[in-house]
Amino acid sequence: MTDVRRAHERFRGGDPAAGIESRHAFSFGPHYDPDHLRFGAVIACNEERLAPGAGFDEHPHSHTEIVTWVVEGELTHRDSTGHETLVRPGDLQRLSAASGVRHVERNAGPGPLTFLQMWLAPLEPGGDPSYEVVRGLADSTPYALPEAGAVLHVRRLAQGERTTLPDAAHVYAHVVRGEVLLDGTRLGPGDAARLTDPEGAGAVAATASELLVWEMRGG
Repeated sequence: MTDVRRAHERFRGGDPAAGIESRHAFSFGPHYDPDHLRFGAVIACNEERLAPGAGFDEHPHSHTEIVTWVVEGELTHRDSTGHETLVRPGDLQRLSAASGVRHVERNAGPGPLTFLQMWLAPLEPGGDPSYEVVRGLADSTPYALPEAGAVLHVRRLAQGERTTLPDAAHVYAHVVRGEVLLDGTRLGPGDAARLTDPEGAGAVAATASELLVWEMRGG
């Protein structure tokens, strides 16, 4: 079964007056959508656009695996465990909030910042917070997130190139840029597909494309 969620269907949040524009694919904060609470381990998939100087002041998280993918610009991250980093396009950032952590996210650069942030529910609550940045994550290199029973695949496709999606209980595919045909359905930037027990599903790039694919086990 495949459920497509279009970019324009995302709930608009953030604070445009403060230079923050957000698009939520799932229930988030004051936005409650009973039909979009969770898919597999994914509990949030937010597209964030920050103007220069804008950002999220220090705020807490707990019992959440937070994975961030920068599309354009530079993200400045600082957290209560002492990490302060710049995250750029092609880098993958993971913050395991575990029993609790606080962090700041800001666009300290001169140009606009766009990033995708995905929250996953851990298999077990608690533990100690941890943080990691993978610089320049290579195409088709799987990034395992065992804490959530999930694996992230980055697929960068040339026009006409095909990729096979993982066989898993749940697969979440998000188009970062370009256009793909996923089993005949055209998806553009910001569109996402939720696949349940796919078998032999694949995507073909209608244009040069970048696709993020979560592979998640049952549960």
